[in-house]
Amino acid sequence: MSTDEIISTSHDQIQGQKSYGPVVERWGWMSIGINILLSALNLEIALASGSLAVTSEMVHNLVDLMAAVVLLIGLRISQRKSKSFPYGLYKIENVVSVMLSMLIFLTGYEITRDAIVGSLGPTTVNPWFLVGVAFSAIIPMVFSHFELRAGRMANSPSLIASATEYRIHIFTSGIVFVSLIAHYFGLNLDRIAALLVVVFIIRTGWELLKDGMRVLLDASLDPDTLSQVRELIESDPATDQIHSLTGRNSGRYRFLEAEITLRITDLKKAHDASLRIEQAIREKIPYVERVLIHYEPSSPESICYAFPLANPNGDLSDHFGEAPYFELVRIKLSNGEIDRQEILQNPYRGLAKAKGILVAEWLLSQKVDKVILKELIQGKGPGYVFVNSGVEVIYTKTISVNQALKETLDKPVPEG
Repeated sequence: MSTDEIISTSHDQIQGQKSYGPVVERWGWMSIGINILLSALNLEIALASGSLAVTSEMVHNLVDLMAAVVLLIGLRISQRKSKSFPYGLYKIENVVSVMLSMLIFLTGYEITRDAIVGSLGPTTVNPWFLVGVAFSAIIPMVFSHFELRAGRMANSPSLIASATEYRIHIFTSGIVFVSLIAHYFGLNLDRIAALLVVVFIIRTGWELLKDGMRVLLDASLDPDTLSQVRELIESDPATDQIHSLTGRNSGRYRFLEAEITLRITDLKKAHDASLRIEQAIREKIPYVERVLIHYEPSSPESICYAFPLANPNGDLSDHFGEAPYFELVRIKLSNGEIDRQEILQNPYRGLAKAKGILVAEWLLSQKVDKVILKELIQGKGPGYVFVNSGVEVIYTKTISVNQALKETLDKPVPEG
């Protein structure tokens, strides 16, 4: 077998892979509409009231409107592929997120400047202004809830960034509302309210900038995702050892690469095992664009033998699936000595159906290399499980584990 086989499949080649591009784009258009509505509402209140706090919130809405337009452009570009960009333009979404954070910082600067050095004119407050400001908080609160849910479903960083930015308006509109109430009772809090708005803006802008730059600089996937991928690879019975595992984000998609050794020497079976591992990763980890698996055969230091037992005394059972016990014996290849020996109860003996296949899969999870049997299972379910996983099945006529093990180690026994 080749010492370095690489398996890779694009996400759009996997049957049933769902594309969320149109969904994300539709939310982009809705975001533009919401920002136009909020900007017009706050502009009217700002002109009528003369409040600096309301004016700052209106500027905030205008910046978000520009960000929504940039977001939509980014979504359109990110779905394209070309010869110049064979891996796609998924990172455009992260570029959009960084640009959005810059616009948020710009909003903070504008509000801070007006709050510190701007001149304050007379402020007029009436109940209708308060109702309008309340609506300017309720609308983004409701919209951000559904947009954030859509962004998480589509794993879209730019859509999540947009929804996160809308969450700011719940707080900033609340601050503006309190400021107007204070004006109504003769207390001028415009400057303080504007500076409080900046605190929320800067905090959100920093989070978006940090997350976007991590992806643009090819930072690793989060530890929880890598840990889950590692468990999926290790759970495959053909896996012997994981030498390295790396991953990164690009837009909403994930790229993974692993170097592993397999317990299989047959090229086709090793190829099938790598495809099986890849499919398991795609089923459990969402939005995987590419999986690269570099594999090579292992050089084991020991071999694990499995024997079905009729009793704990070491007598071989005539039946595979119905054997009450299994003895596992690990032999060192360097000197032929026993490294480990244990007897396990058959967890599937009491089942009425398919227990043979389940027992075979259970033995694979124990990393068994060879199975010594008296019962012929060639052409049956357990036999196919062992063959597909590279486990050798050896038949014997002896009656005990010690005799079967001695026979196997003293002379080669043909595979059944």
